[in-house]
Amino acid sequence: MAKRRLGRGLDGMLPAASKGGSTRGQNLAKIEELHPNKLQPRKRFEDTALAELTASIQEHGILEPILVRRRKRSGFEIIAGERRWRAAQKAGLKEVPIFVRELTDEVAFEAALVENIQREDLNPIETALAFKRLIEEYGHTQEQVAERVGKDRSTVANALRLLKLPKAVLERVEHGQLSEGHGRALLAAPSAKEMKRLAKTAVEESLSVREIERRARALANGEPETKKKKPRKSANVRDLEKRLGRALGATVNLVEKKKGAGKIEIDFSSYEELDAIIAKILKRR
Repeated sequence: MAKRRLGRGLDGMLPAASKGGSTRGQNLAKIEELHPNKLQPRKRFEDTALAELTASIQEHGILEPILVRRRKRSGFEIIAGERRWRAAQKAGLKEVPIFVRELTDEVAFEAALVENIQREDLNPIETALAFKRLIEEYGHTQEQVAERVGKDRSTVANALRLLKLPKAVLERVEHGQLSEGHGRALLAAPSAKEMKRLAKTAVEESLSVREIERRARALANGEPETKKKKPRKSANVRDLEKRLGRALGATVNLVEKKKGAGKIEIDFSSYEELDAIIAKILKRR
């Protein structure tokens, strides 16, 4: 399965002043001169990943400059590389390599979004909110957003649909309790109340995307929400399913065939979601 190249990459997005920016080149800056990007699409930084990056920086230093632009007052605003900057602080660095570009707000936001998508650093809700901002604040169509970030238009549309979920459900998806596939399945429920109730049940019972789809459709059609009976799993198995699910951003089901043997089932709702799961598995090898 061939994976589409994401947009044109940062190099393709930041060619020259005609695209909203000009180049200044690479340099070193004191770590306190850098400031977080007010346009940063990413709001959550995982402690484990940050600790791993900190250890790597302590061992090898920062191998890739942090992309910045000058602030109106003093110092620099981070466009891409905030996680590297945070890890550098934890690693005790006094200076960091930077690459200075003078960019408009629009190009700076797009650059930050593309870098986060390429690194698979955004959760589904952060991605959806970033797409929404490109449309509402910068006047892009869904097709134009898809072109900018190298995704299919249907992927952008599906991401935006998640924002129709109630806030309580959005928070479950944002924190990795439910996958993007779960979120889309819950949209078929007839009301916000039912979406929240089904979401709570999905987390408590580790329900698959297909099971949520079945229950949501039944509710929408006015049918009784019958529950499939399944053997009660041990606490250890349920805990392992949750930990694997959080790590992969998907629903994981462990099927025990006999003592010490079984299989792992991972739900995905699109080839792009499958690509992301595979990339996370390979990244942890």
